[in-house]
Amino acid sequence: MRLVTEVHARAGLLGNPSDGYYGKTIACLVGNYHATVTLEESDYLRLQPHPQFDPLEFQHIGELAAIFADQGYYGGLRLLSATCKHFVEACAARGIPLDGPNFTVSYDTNIPRQVGMAGSSAIVIAMLRGLMGWYGLYDKLPQHALPNIALETEFQELGITAGMMDRVIQVYGGALYMDFNRELLTGRGYGVYEPLDPALLPPLYIAYVEDPTESGAIHSDVRRRWNEGDPEVVAAMHEFAGYAEAGREALLTRDHGTVARLMNANFALRRKIFGDAVLGPDNLRMTGLAQRYGLPATTTGSGGAIIGLLGDEPQNASFADALAADGYRFVRVAVGPPYGWGA
Repeated sequence: MRLVTEVHARAGLLGNPSDGYYGKTIACLVGNYHATVTLEESDYLRLQPHPQFDPLEFQHIGELAAIFADQGYYGGLRLLSATCKHFVEACAARGIPLDGPNFTVSYDTNIPRQVGMAGSSAIVIAMLRGLMGWYGLYDKLPQHALPNIALETEFQELGITAGMMDRVIQVYGGALYMDFNRELLTGRGYGVYEPLDPALLPPLYIAYVEDPTESGAIHSDVRRRWNEGDPEVVAAMHEFAGYAEAGREALLTRDHGTVARLMNANFALRRKIFGDAVLGPDNLRMTGLAQRYGLPATTTGSGGAIIGLLGDEPQNASFADALAADGYRFVRVAVGPPYGWGA
């Protein structure tokens, strides 16, 4: 038996980062990039290291130092093992037995690292979907449970702090409007996840840092201020959620001009609340270039990538050339497909 699952990168369009603050967001899959997990039947259960992202052999100690200086210590093997461990516990807590043969699991990904397109959660969710299919559990777990299990895996097992948006869009696929209402989340355990026809989205671009580094990240105090009831932060999260609400209406009426204005407003508010040091020089430089060429832009998430609406071809070409001159990539977004719920 052999099973392959694929999960695409994602981009937040509007409302981000209010998903971690009981807000509302719109996001879509980025079909240009994906992570793949493969399970193949074997005598023993094995986790296969990736030759590039989980290197175990080196020509000399200098090569080891150079690789880990460039890539950091966070390959995909820890994601696979944490997902398997937490999946066993989640199923046990629900009284779901796991009956099936052993497997060897491997993964691959072309999602750009450390730029805010949810590459880690793509591997986690691809692993979860692989386990669901391997053990035949699609009729035993509802789709809305999987984002919670993914988030629990990353937070409880790996100490990764994040919101629900990434996991929801990467479980449901396509494009989604998400309402993370506090009463719903604390009551039934999940929000309102409304699919949007990807055809409603305007033509989009993504720009991102070609060669990101792990050093120099500045931590925000927004979470602390939120927990303390800071009026400015609380009001900002309501405003982010309002951008998602207005964006949903604009998409449904194909009012792309309003979508563009909301994206710019989303970025401006994020900059105001989080500050330039947190957003980082790359996001500021890329959005500055977008504004110079008359294109809207906002961050795709927390990292070194932005998303916006394409303009006319001379605008797009000039913007792409300016990005390349500064070491950034320009990509026309192919929106990824909705994911069904089944093997």
